[in-house]
Order: sequence, then structure tokens, then C-alpha cells
Amino acid sequence: MTEPASHAAPSERTRVRRIPTNAHYDTATLHAIIDDAYLCHIAFADDRGSHCIPTACWREGNHLYIHGSNGSRMLKRLTEGETCVTITHLDGLVMARSAFNHSMNYRSAMVYGRFEVVEGEDERRRTMETFMEKLAPGRQADIRPGSDKEYAATTIMRIALDEAACKVRAGGPEDDEEDMSWPVWAGVLPFERVQMKPITDPACTHAAPAYVVGWQKW
Repeated sequence: MTEPASHAAPSERTRVRRIPTNAHYDTATLHAIIDDAYLCHIAFADDRGSHCIPTACWREGNHLYIHGSNGSRMLKRLTEGETCVTITHLDGLVMARSAFNHSMNYRSAMVYGRFEVVEGEDERRRTMETFMEKLAPGRQADIRPGSDKEYAATTIMRIALDEAACKVRAGGPEDDEEDMSWPVWAGVLPFERVQMKPITDPACTHAAPAYVVGWQKW
């Protein structure tokens, strides 16, 4: 069964109108969707038109963070106006008895607002280390730290999660009563992100650390 919408929409533009029973506006759902993602998509417009660009992301507290080159056209534009950030996880294909009632199980989030540049060298370095730990816990302690030149060439930005909405669908097909006797298989074809066997760089002679050995989930 679809759970009822949780809490109230933080703004009129985040209020879910299409299947509002799938809407979630609570912080726990939003944080869980972001924390399960490595990528987000950022939509913005400039004098060349409209764009939607994928980029790595991570969360700290009530903010979603991104980073990139100082010369990034997207990062420069994000300081000038509002944007929309989206994240989607596909969990399954829902096979109904009629073509019209097929669906997908998913978890998605949309965040509206304006990005701000993260200032202060200590804070910039700290949050990039947090990003590395998000990618692979334990990795930061092993790698060469970023140099002053590398940090100087990097812009780090964040957007508050104050204006956001989530949509979640889970469960099986919802067929019309008159289709229930149609002679066809119905159910869900699940999707799952799988962590596969690590591939060692041919030039690497070092033994794999615990976080690499444990990467593949059986």
C-alpha cells in the first residue's frame, strides 16, 4: 500500500499534485534519498538555453554539497540565480495486467533554492574530506591530501534543503477490477544497485585495504 503524504509542502512549487499520496515532505525521507545517491542532476538556464547537468553530491546536515572547477560555467551560473536539484533511485518495474497501469517503484527528491559558495580554507578542506569518506569510508586517510594549488582551483558550493519535496512509490501493481482476471503474469521486476568486484590498477602493487576488499557485497 502507498503510504500517506507526510507533513506539509514547504512551498507552493514543491507541492506534489500528480499522485499526491506518493508525496513526502519530511526530513528523514529527504536525507535518506540524498545519502543513498552519488549523483544529482542540476537544472539551470543561461544565455545559451536550458541545461540539466549531472554532478557528484553529498550531504552534511541540512545542505547538499557539490564541487567543481573554478572555470565551470554551471558553478558560475549557480551563484547568480535559483536552481532545481533532482535525485532519483529506480527500485523496480511494476508489471500490471493492462498496459495503462504499468508503473515503476522509485524514490525521488527535488530541491529548490540558490547555491552559495563555501568559504574559509579550513571549512573547504574539511567538507572535501567528508565527500571522500562518502565515496569510500577510510579512503581519506590513505590518499595524498589535496595541495594548495588544487584547492585554489576548486569551487565548493552548497544548497539548503529547506524547500524540497520527495515522491516515493513502492509495492505491486494497482489494476482495475475488470482486469484482474486477464491471463497474464503481474508483479514487480526489482532493481538494485550492485557493488561489483574491485578492479586493481595494473600499475598498483599495494594490497587492497579493508574498504576495497569489502566493497563487493554478496
